[in-house]
Amino acid sequence: MFKGFYNLTSAMVTHQSNLNVVGNNMVNISTAGFKESRYIASTFDDVMYSRVGNEEKIYTEIGRQSYIRANDEIYVDYSQGIPEPTGISLDFAIMGDGFFAIQQEGGDTVYTRAGSFSLDEEGYLCFPGTGRVLDPEGNPIQLGTDKLVVDKQGNLTTQEGGYLGQLGVYTFADPQELEHNGEGFFTGEGAQAMEVPQVLWKYLERSNTDMVRVMTEMLTSQRALQSAASVTKMYDEVMGHAASDVGRMG
Repeated sequence: MFKGFYNLTSAMVTHQSNLNVVGNNMVNISTAGFKESRYIASTFDDVMYSRVGNEEKIYTEIGRQSYIRANDEIYVDYSQGIPEPTGISLDFAIMGDGFFAIQQEGGDTVYTRAGSFSLDEEGYLCFPGTGRVLDPEGNPIQLGTDKLVVDKQGNLTTQEGGYLGQLGVYTFADPQELEHNGEGFFTGEGAQAMEVPQVLWKYLERSNTDMVRVMTEMLTSQRALQSAASVTKMYDEVMGHAASDVGRMG
């Protein structure tokens, strides 16, 4: 009798979770290097199959019906964003795979596609408010000047030709295993410096979020959530009448 509540609750939870992800994509649509996320849900029994079993991956059927969906994963789309010229000497964009590495004050390293850098008080190349940019050997890059010449491999030289260092571009075997903080920064293990990175100087990579598609997804999820909430209210009233009528008949 109450199975419908499972379906309706599942719909509300699923669409609310999707709205959270889509909303974050919308907020960061102007964030340089941002990679949009996709919410993926599976039926509860599929999730249980992936969590319950043994080392041989031999699973036992736990039921023939599933009345609710569960959060499976949030998939990050790492496709290339459009490079946009800025004319600013400390702006960089990565073409193809890879991330810039930023060393935070505590020593932890985060990774990002956003290349809008500046110089700190000691002349180190840094990401404002986060930390210093690392070279391929994992060392902070000290420039002392923003009067640079940069080639396509991210080699940094003065205008007189003096070598200053190279931008580190790091890759991962499986980027989907990285932890994403929702603001364009990633953390994870197994980073490897690229031998021949492709870097554009005085460019920034735009977010790869398609605004029209994301707005359509947001409207669709909002309407579906509202519909599920309305039907849940109606279902509750019907079940209330059914319970009271059955009581009188008894």
